[in-house]
Amino acid sequence: MTAAYEQLRDHDAVHIWRGRAPDTLAPDATDLLSDDEAAMVRRLPEPAAARYAAAHAAVRRVLSGYLGVPPREVVLGRRPCPRCAHPEHGRPRIDWPPTDLDFNLSRSGPHWLLAVVVGHQVGVDLEDDRSLDVEGASRFVMSASELTHILSAPGGPARTHAFFRCWTRKEAVVKAIGVGIVTDLSAVDVQPATDGPVLVAHAEPTGPDTWVVQDLPVTDGVFAALAREAGATGPVVFRRYDQELAEETRTREVLVP
Repeated sequence: MTAAYEQLRDHDAVHIWRGRAPDTLAPDATDLLSDDEAAMVRRLPEPAAARYAAAHAAVRRVLSGYLGVPPREVVLGRRPCPRCAHPEHGRPRIDWPPTDLDFNLSRSGPHWLLAVVVGHQVGVDLEDDRSLDVEGASRFVMSASELTHILSAPGGPARTHAFFRCWTRKEAVVKAIGVGIVTDLSAVDVQPATDGPVLVAHAEPTGPDTWVVQDLPVTDGVFAALAREAGATGPVVFRRYDQELAEETRTREVLVP
């Protein structure tokens, strides 16, 4: 057990690690990855391959700082899906070393966020401000009240912002649960008219049925949200990542209200 782990546990905190991946593959880019992850890197074109490799290597470096083992020894797997019990598309987990640390990764373009907690389920989602048909997309995935909120916003950036507030909150919840977008997203009402944090009800066969959801401050043109179990109300702390800082265990912390 490390001091970083004890700090996380004792404060019932969530650490949000924020990083930016490079656009070109480093020579050792896949050294820390599993065989499946390395195979994924080989299938992806640049810059997607470099971004995928860097983010997933960063996950092991960050987790190793809490677990007290070298990054290469961190073994990641997945929990069974709470809906169908399939072992390949449930929530991510740490298979070794034994721990009650929980984490969730989200990537968008070069940006990535990693949420880390102790003893709770957590989900995080990150999306860049890409061009899309907001009204058309909203009619497929939003509840009636969410759709009203989005369409009542002025056109352009305000409406896009309203859409991504809804989308990232929903994705954070379903990632915390472990069912992904196979669930009916229109049934997950995330109260976008409220700045948050907000309580969101959504139950699956296993796990909690109420979640605390909040928007996360990130860079311009990027949207993010965090979901954690209701009752897990410790501080949310941003930690900036880069490889040199991670290897020297130095970080810059920013407390999120």
